[in-house]
Amino acid sequence: MGKEMNGQGEERTAFEIGVVVPKQAGKERDESFDCVEVLVEEFKQAGLIVEKVIGIADEFIKLAAPLETLGRAAAELQIKKPTHIGMDLQFEWDEVEAFVRQPDGSLFSWCERFHCFNHLIYGIVNKRNSAVSLKFDGKEFHWELGESLLKRLEAEGIVKQVFPLHDEIKRKQLLRNWALNWWDFTSQPVDDIYSYFGTKVATYFAFLGMYARWMLFPAALGIMLQLVDLGSSQSMMLPIFFISIILWAVMFFQFWKRKNAALLARWQISYSVVADPGCKILGLDWSSLQSPVELVKKVGTDRAREKEVFQRAEWFGHMMRFRNDVIIFLSIICLQLPFELAYAHLYEITRPDALKFGLTAIYLLAIQYFTKIGGKMSVKLIKYENNESTEYRADSLVYKVFGLYFMQSYIGVFYHTLLHRDFKTLRQVLIQRLIVSLVKKSSWFPFCISDFSSF
Repeated sequence: MGKEMNGQGEERTAFEIGVVVPKQAGKERDESFDCVEVLVEEFKQAGLIVEKVIGIADEFIKLAAPLETLGRAAAELQIKKPTHIGMDLQFEWDEVEAFVRQPDGSLFSWCERFHCFNHLIYGIVNKRNSAVSLKFDGKEFHWELGESLLKRLEAEGIVKQVFPLHDEIKRKQLLRNWALNWWDFTSQPVDDIYSYFGTKVATYFAFLGMYARWMLFPAALGIMLQLVDLGSSQSMMLPIFFISIILWAVMFFQFWKRKNAALLARWQISYSVVADPGCKILGLDWSSLQSPVELVKKVGTDRAREKEVFQRAEWFGHMMRFRNDVIIFLSIICLQLPFELAYAHLYEITRPDALKFGLTAIYLLAIQYFTKIGGKMSVKLIKYENNESTEYRADSLVYKVFGLYFMQSYIGVFYHTLLHRDFKTLRQVLIQRLIVSLVKKSSWFPFCISDFSSF
């Protein structure tokens, strides 16, 4: 489909929805009663642009919609959109100029367009005075009054699938300006990616682009330290390099947080705190604990009472976080630490290399299940914490899971380095763990490929 301009000077929307129906065996059809032809005619009457493609075993009905058709559907759905005055108001087609457009210039995001398409195609109902008799390959059924035509055809097995299509115009533009743009490999058209793929994919590639640019600094420093001979001060360069990497990582994460916030603000995305049901204090659920203002309004006007309830909720949240941290810490000290030390000691006293390989394989299999159990336990504990925002919630999860991973990754290294001081054994441990891990991943690789191919 080429680019066409509508009355307002905008490009017409490309085909975005596909409907799959089986190819009919009969060559002659009664178009007035054939359900596929009736469906196509109803799509056109709903203001959609229809194109039929004949496949090997099925027929594909491609649907597009002019901007006005989508706009009127959005008004019927009462979709709220940001306006130029900074308020989110219910969309009205007659006031289309008052609403803020997407970064790529389109009026609706893909999610909004999908809801509009869903409303249009499933909103086609029988408005005639009586039921309509429809046929398909000799099979006859009735389209009842007020019944959705598409749902009825899905129930009869005539409509096999309804799915979104690629916008070939935007896809080719992304290929040309992004995937095949070899010269500026760190540049990411995040606005176009966001408009086509959504927030998660756009944020992921924005992070990769920034990370690739920032990696130039440690790479240049590492090459300089490797190639330049600094003489007697050469031994000081390794600690300096480590300190520089730590400072670089801190600065990178701070700048990324600022850029991420700027992207979300540009895309008009705001995340509200999602409360966890099931926990109440003084008759108030967790959602009221997240906002002190709402808490004050619900409790009453007595200032002393308000302060008491607020402080009690705040201290209760601190106590819940402290309790969960203690549970994780004791689990690491009482359960995981003895297991790690037992493995390190058994590895130290075991002589045959074959037994060491077997011991390492059993250890890696065991810590895989320990990590899974610890992660599930951390998630369940966080559900009962009164975190102020999703960021604090994520930080709490990271701290708990990090303790598990740190213990698994480094306690054996510390054991051989600090207690036994046997670097030869330490080197052998690291090599064997690497080999076992690679063999384990390679054995799972074909299964992963088969799983992904099913999608």
